[in-house]
Amino acid sequence: MSTSAELPDLAVTGSTGALGGMVARTLAGQGVQQRLLARTPSRAPDLGGAVVLPASYADRQAATRALDGVRVLFMVSAADAADRLDQHRAFIDAAAEAGVRHIVYTSFCGAAPDSVFTLGRDHYATEQHIKDTGIAHTFLRDNFYIDFLPALAGDDGVIRGPAGDGRVAAVTRADIARAAVAVLTDPDAHLGATYRLTGPQALTMAEVAATISDVTGQHVTFHNETVAEAYQSRRKWGAPAWQTDAWVSTYTAIAAGEVDGVTDDVKNLTGRRPRSLATFLTARLRLSRTSTS
Repeated sequence: MSTSAELPDLAVTGSTGALGGMVARTLAGQGVQQRLLARTPSRAPDLGGAVVLPASYADRQAATRALDGVRVLFMVSAADAADRLDQHRAFIDAAAEAGVRHIVYTSFCGAAPDSVFTLGRDHYATEQHIKDTGIAHTFLRDNFYIDFLPALAGDDGVIRGPAGDGRVAAVTRADIARAAVAVLTDPDAHLGATYRLTGPQALTMAEVAATISDVTGQHVTFHNETVAEAYQSRRKWGAPAWQTDAWVSTYTAIAAGEVDGVTDDVKNLTGRRPRSLATFLTARLRLSRTSTS
């Protein structure tokens, strides 16, 4: 069994998920050695130069063992849950106990104690907890995912929510992953930095619907619900209150202008412009056609 001194000093979380998996695979492709921390190690990708260790955010003892000897930690925010902030704090405390020197955390572009997007408040509190430990940090404040926008349409092709004429500068997961890799391969150059990772344009939800229609040929429209209508239309799923609040506040955050600012941070970090919604959809459609041909 390898000792902590023999293990890679870069740890990556979330490798069994979409964003963390992209980061881990890209790092491996560049020959970077890494520890993959996974709640279910058997689900972690098999990558050259990667060592898989069992760890979960909520299990402080296991996390402390897995993080022993780590210099830089890529911390993907945990899955949405009522106790996500508690999980984050336990994991950050484990990192401090293990002697981690630098945490790169995926946050939210509108993170604030009074964020309209309710989960943005958890991201702000997580950032503050990292700062309170004294560990050096880099915050990647991601906008909403472009990848998720097409899924907002219901079976009838209607996107419903109280977004008004607000705009969202959504960004692809792939662009966030590329930005993260740029930071992780030269972490000292980004100490103390906070980046707002956005796509190249800020669209209204009506424009999002129109773009999806134009590129895919599917008829998609946007219906601007009232807040009361939004809660009523989501009641059928029987979700807990905190989750329904998060769903509805995704749209009210857009209406409030919380996610409309476009930045050059992705381009400055990676040397490439981020993909637009139209470009993302076109590439996905081409891939789908190739795989079925």
